Amino acid sequence: MTAIATLRRLKRSFGISAGRVAVRPDLPWYWQVAAVVSFVLAVAWAVSAVFGKDVTRAQMEDEVSRLKRNVERQQSELAELRSTAANADRQVQTERAAAADLAAQVKSLSFENAKLKEDLAFFQSLMSSSGDRQPKLTVNRFKLRPESVAGEYSYQMLLVQTGQRVPEFHGTVQFVLDVQQDGRKVVLVLPQQGERESRDYRLNFKFFQRVEGTFKLAPGSILKAMQVRVYESGAKTPKLTQALNVS
Repeated sequence: MTAIATLRRLKRSFGISAGRVAVRPDLPWYWQVAAVVSFVLAVAWAVSAVFGKDVTRAQMEDEVSRLKRNVERQQSELAELRSTAANADRQVQTERAAAADLAAQVKSLSFENAKLKEDLAFFQSLMSSSGDRQPKLTVNRFKLRPESVAGEYSYQMLLVQTGQRVPEFHGTVQFVLDVQQDGRKVVLVLPQQGERESRDYRLNFKFFQRVEGTFKLAPGSILKAMQVRVYESGAKTPKLTQALNVS
C-alpha cells in the first residue's frame, strides 16, 4: 500500500494534472545593474541623436541663408561690374573713334601741307619763268591713279600760261588714250562725241587752271599711253600736245 500511495503522489506532481511552475533565471545583481545602465545609455543616445539632428538642420538653414545672401551680393556686384565694363567698352570705342578721326585729320592736314608746299614751290618757279615775253602754255603736275573699280582711272593736272601780259585763254582739253583690248590696239578720244561741251573739258584761265576727272576702260583693257591736247577756241589744230606718264 505504501508503494501505491507514493506512485499516486508522484503522478499528481508531474502528470497532466500537476500545477503550473514559473521558471525564473537566477541572474547575479551586477548583471541586472549593467542591463539598467545600458538601457539608460541607449535612451540618452537616442535623445541626443534626435536633438543633434535638429541642431544640424538649423545650422544648415542658417548656412543656406548665408549662401543665398552671398549669391545675391555677388550677383549685384557682377551686374555692377558688367555695367562698368560696358561703360568702359563704350568709352574705349569712343576714344578709338576719336583717335581714328584725329589720325584722319592729321593725315589730311599732312597731305594738304605737302600739297601747299608743292604749290608754293611751283608758283615760285612760275614767277621766275614769267619773264618770258611770249606766252607759253605747259602741263604741270600730271597724276594718274587707278580707282578701286576695275578699269576706272582718275587724273589731275595743272595747265599753266606764263609770259608777260598773257591774255585770257579760252579753249578745250582733249585726251588720247592708247589701249590694248582683246589683243589689239585701240585708240580712244576723251571727251567722246556727246561730251565735248562738258564743263570738265572747258578751259578758261589767264595764268593757270586745274583739270581733273575720271574715265573708265572696258573690262580687260590695258592703258598703254596717254596724250593731252589743248585747243584754243575756234582752232582746228592743238596749241599744245604733250605725252603723259601713265606708269
